[in-house]
Amino acid sequence: MCVYPSILRKRRQGGTAGKTLEKGECRTRVAECGVAPKRLRRPRKTSRQGRTQNELKALHAQLDVALSNMGRGLSMFNADQRLVMCNRLYREIYQLPARLTRPGTSLASIVRYHVRRETGRDDAGERAKQRAWIKGHVAQLARGKTFVHVQRLKSGRIVQVTNQPLAAGGWIDIQEDITERRRAEERIDWLAHHDPLTETANRTQFGNELEHALLQLKHGSSFALHWIDLDRFKAVNDTLGHPAGDALLKSVAKRLLKAVRKPDLVARLGGDEFAVIQVGATRAEAEVLGKRLVKALREPHLALGHRLETSASIGIALAPEHGTNADELMHNADLALYRAKAAGRAASVVYEPARDTHGCARGVLEADLKRALAEEQLELHYQPIIDSRTSAVNSFEALMRWRHPERGLLAPGEFIGLAESTGLIIEIGAWAIRRACTDAATWPAPIKVTVNLSPVQFESGDLYETIVGAIASSGIDPQRIEVEITESVLLRDDPKTHALLHKLRDLGLRIALDDFGTAYASLSYLRSFPFDKIKIDRSFVRDLNSVRREDSIAIIRAVASLAKQLQMTSVAEGVETAEQIESVLVAGCDELQGFYFSTPVPAGDVPGLLSRGAPTRPRQRSVAIDGVDLMGATARRA
Repeated sequence: MCVYPSILRKRRQGGTAGKTLEKGECRTRVAECGVAPKRLRRPRKTSRQGRTQNELKALHAQLDVALSNMGRGLSMFNADQRLVMCNRLYREIYQLPARLTRPGTSLASIVRYHVRRETGRDDAGERAKQRAWIKGHVAQLARGKTFVHVQRLKSGRIVQVTNQPLAAGGWIDIQEDITERRRAEERIDWLAHHDPLTETANRTQFGNELEHALLQLKHGSSFALHWIDLDRFKAVNDTLGHPAGDALLKSVAKRLLKAVRKPDLVARLGGDEFAVIQVGATRAEAEVLGKRLVKALREPHLALGHRLETSASIGIALAPEHGTNADELMHNADLALYRAKAAGRAASVVYEPARDTHGCARGVLEADLKRALAEEQLELHYQPIIDSRTSAVNSFEALMRWRHPERGLLAPGEFIGLAESTGLIIEIGAWAIRRACTDAATWPAPIKVTVNLSPVQFESGDLYETIVGAIASSGIDPQRIEVEITESVLLRDDPKTHALLHKLRDLGLRIALDDFGTAYASLSYLRSFPFDKIKIDRSFVRDLNSVRREDSIAIIRAVASLAKQLQMTSVAEGVETAEQIESVLVAGCDELQGFYFSTPVPAGDVPGLLSRGAPTRPRQRSVAIDGVDLMGATARRA
């Protein structure tokens, strides 16, 4: 088509158009005008326009790729509540069909589809709720401030939505899948109040519920406290090992939970000790439940293929009859428990002041513990900690043992609580610090020793002098000493405690936070004090072999990553299998500790263990780190 229509038409003298020129004539006339024939095509866009359009296309393509591959969902709505754009992840999170992700789709249509998919409802009442929600949502955006809300989808996803209003009207939504993070947080919160092995309440939750029950006494209520101790449980651990003992504890917990009513609480207090709070119980009802629990626990248990027969002794204290505060009730229940054991075990006994005053089990144990100090019945055993990079032992944790003349070798859980409540822990702890420094001074450098400190020791006022004295008398380098504390040391937020920890660091000692992740406040402590080491609680490692494996891996990985970012060392406790080793190594843990490598050994066995180069004996399977076989060919299980 010619680009010059005035040339292509003859005009009459009156100005009206004439006939159209023939093709050849058109070319001739154009040539007469001095215009080259090659210019007779539709005008082309300039090179600058072409470049601009190409650049815009490239920019759009880059933006599309960026939106499609960003790790969060994104959607934009205009002031008319219609979709302007969204990315791939937004469509996937809400499982929206293509027709609802086109520009111009109303927010109401998207909400209606989403609600119908999530709930199966699409009636008039539900649509009215949706309109009200949209109205409130838009009103909140109109305030001009960003706000956040969390959605739990039927698919199991937990989505955090950030709503950002735009100056010209409309808004941008950013959807972040926080499922793994929220589950890890919920798991940590759950572990703060539950025993991970038996899934019953733990000592912390038991204390909370006991205080609540005591408050209800003011309103005329009553309850019974059942103090439960398994008979001869230690023999199971000694003969069949801890896995069988753990399986037995799980079976016991299930039977206790099945035997009580819904309002009642079952708690594991530690070791083989359980408690039940029976709400609103009379003496007769408490006696009935006590007998029912004894009968339920006497039935044989199946644990890892073993048929185990055990029994339980139960002491019962009634509130308010036998006490109106926690210490008094627990003390009296403990006295009744002692009488149940003395009567031949496998029995439940209600507290009777006249009969139990002189039969105090705690008093007998306290007297024995005092003699233990005088007669040197206490020992330190040492468990190796393995460097995951070199596969070598880099330190030992000192663990207390009591060689009781009648009851045999007792673990810390059987007497440390009593030592703390009576104040004996100050003298026992000072002895342990001196002994650990003396023993470690004989080991080759730079092998370190780790000593556990009780919260009570921080209240004594002479802990620093005790440690300085132990270092001086043993001649050990302070940099070879680590002290472990639990968050209970920091609970009071005492400036003196913080100052003492800083003084110990200035002295050259390393500070480790033990049992990390078992209480919700642990993260705040990492911020308040610069620890050198985080010890991941053994419950997370144990759960690597359970249905909670994925949650535990996520938590271990998160803690190990956090430790690296804070320039701290991460330690996985309670490692017992090769599979657990592989998991914690992949998660990034710096050090490993557990029965897979060695049980705690007497001080006299440490040199031999070090001279062998590894606390293990070969197995068929080996685990290597950076090409180095971990502990030879692997390790032995105690």
